[in-house]
Amino acid sequence: MHRPWNRPELAVYSISSFDGKAAYNMHMITYVTAISMQPKRFICGIYEGTRTRSNIERHPEFVLQLLADHQYRLTTLLGKQSGNDIDKVGRLEKRGLVTNWQGFPVLKESLAFMKLRIINTMDGGDHLACLCELMSWKNNLPGEPLTTNILRQHKLIRS
Repeated sequence: MHRPWNRPELAVYSISSFDGKAAYNMHMITYVTAISMQPKRFICGIYEGTRTRSNIERHPEFVLQLLADHQYRLTTLLGKQSGNDIDKVGRLEKRGLVTNWQGFPVLKESLAFMKLRIINTMDGGDHLACLCELMSWKNNLPGEPLTTNILRQHKLIRS
């Protein structure tokens, strides 16, 4: 049986972030929750020591992408490798998987895009809890979202 905090099936997202100069990064994220209806706000948990974390400290806007169920194959690149060591966006571009939305590289086959701006942060342990306001959004494609249960089925995450 799953540990209590791993029992709910969570949507899987990717963040496209910018360092404020010239470099972009993408990172997988599951700690995302809508927290307010008006204005529309989210809390996103950004893992410590990641390129995404250093990028959002320099440029507090990013695109949250709702991944499609078949995008589980991107887990190794987006979630198990560090943007501190490799150019994730460059690798995705070489595979023809990237387009541009609102000035950010995004995955063509993501179901939806949400541009968020960080308005406050707090220490969340091994994650930084970011309170974000929705700036704009787009439903990109129909389909089913990638979930933590799909990642478990493919043995990409533990229970």
